[in-house]
Amino acid sequence: MCNLYSLRTGPADLRRAFAIAEDRTGNLPLLPAIFPDQLAPVVLNGATGRDLAMMRWGMPGPKAFGEHPITNVRNVASPHWRPWLGVAHRCLVPVTAFSEYADTKPRKTPVWFALDEDRPLFAFAGIWRPWTGVRGTKRENPDRVTEEHRLFAFLTTEANGVVGPVHPKAMPVLLTKPEEWATWLEAPTAEALRLQRPLPDSAMREVARGARSDGPEDGPAA
Repeated sequence: MCNLYSLRTGPADLRRAFAIAEDRTGNLPLLPAIFPDQLAPVVLNGATGRDLAMMRWGMPGPKAFGEHPITNVRNVASPHWRPWLGVAHRCLVPVTAFSEYADTKPRKTPVWFALDEDRPLFAFAGIWRPWTGVRGTKRENPDRVTEEHRLFAFLTTEANGVVGPVHPKAMPVLLTKPEEWATWLEAPTAEALRLQRPLPDSAMREVARGARSDGPEDGPAA
């Protein structure tokens, strides 16, 4: 499953690409490596149009499994996920590259995928929900205080021929066109869920291997 991705597009370009009406992210830096439980920008439907807001990556899973944070959602027929599939709780997760780990020895190797070598902007098909509890790193929340959060995850699907050799079980649902972004945010649920399919092999490629983020200047994985 994808538990690492990158966003190297700045806030002005994000606002332009996604036709943002209200930017609530503040002074957003480039994010070359985004991990679970970190804050990241998402696009959601707001009161006057699309909002750009920070949310934390990982939604609580089913109670039967301890409600551990889930970053990737595959089974959209599950009663646990169904309440968050409506228009009010769909979002777009802006991305320029994502990583899957190759099962190499003595340690796994991060392999990065993007639309092409220039890392153009695309989005994961995401969902979000409000939640009250303890989240965040010890640096962010040293006293482990209960707080209100907005949490997100994104949908996965079967792997295509580019991702499959590295991670055969699944890949994120990638949305690359403004009309797909609009469908995911605005269409009835059944229509929106037709986007839960692998991207064609010809539309993406492997762009880096062995680094903690998607650029070779970042050095080898620790």
